[in-house]
Amino acid sequence: FGGGCFWCIEAFFEEVNGVNNVRSGYSGGKKNNPTYKEVVSGKTGHAEVCEISYNSNIISLKTLLEIFFTSHDPTTLNRQGNDIGTQYRSVIYYHNKEQQLIAVKSKEEANKSNYWEDEIVTEITALNNYTDAEDYHNDYYNNNPNQPYCLFVIRPKLNKLIKDGVISK
Repeated sequence: FGGGCFWCIEAFFEEVNGVNNVRSGYSGGKKNNPTYKEVVSGKTGHAEVCEISYNSNIISLKTLLEIFFTSHDPTTLNRQGNDIGTQYRSVIYYHNKEQQLIAVKSKEEANKSNYWEDEIVTEITALNNYTDAEDYHNDYYNNNPNQPYCLFVIRPKLNKLIKDGVISK
């Protein structure tokens, strides 16, 4: 999933029961094995993403997608808050046809929900050119809770998702 800065997506999904692992990375770009500095330049075509490993006996892909759609603004093209550029686009990368169909249906249902005023612009595409992010990006929020981005961007969003019952801590 890509929905803005991968530090946010990671912090949200790490709190979800049934999620085994969340790994930050880059996908969808032209360059093989890009660095963070290259991706944030916006010149590689990659999105910041999180690979979510989960136990399907505890949580479904459909539920993960519902969390994804409510955890960011999927109606803004190439932007989440002050994070602007194609690297911050809302995107779902799938591994197989079944995941693709579930993602498309989830997006259609999210659009019909009227949760957002505008149309959802989330891209749904096959996983391509994925690279793990540098190690320091993983578990970023938990390792850096007092870093300004964590305090002023991630924590309020995380608290809202917990308060609204989207995720439980």
